[in-house]
Amino acid sequence: MAMSKVRITVLKTTLDEELAAEYGVEGLQACPMMRAGQGFYADYAKPEGFCDEAWKAIYQYVFALAHGGEGFTFYFDDWMREPGKAIVSCNDGLRPVIMKLEATDIPSELSYEPVR
Repeated sequence: MAMSKVRITVLKTTLDEELAAEYGVEGLQACPMMRAGQGFYADYAKPEGFCDEAWKAIYQYVFALAHGGEGFTFYFDDWMREPGKAIVSCNDGLRPVIMKLEATDIPSELSYEPVR
């Protein structure tokens, strides 16, 4: 099965002020690494400039969409309304970044030589 790129769009950065006041360091703000409106394309590998921790939290959804996400919705059709899309977040409990993933028809190309 051919792999396609997945578009990642940062929808918003957040800060849970109640939890940040109780557990965060003084002056904690929303994530400084990402900003609303940023866009990335990914497939099997983390896009350049993308947060490592956010990638760890979302890569399995990206990988699933890269392998033909147009034909299914996630989790038995009880999560996302439209096939080929997912709304996800990083795992920072004080300041999560919310992102939209969308399957595309842009072919993915390996940037390495596979070991055989």
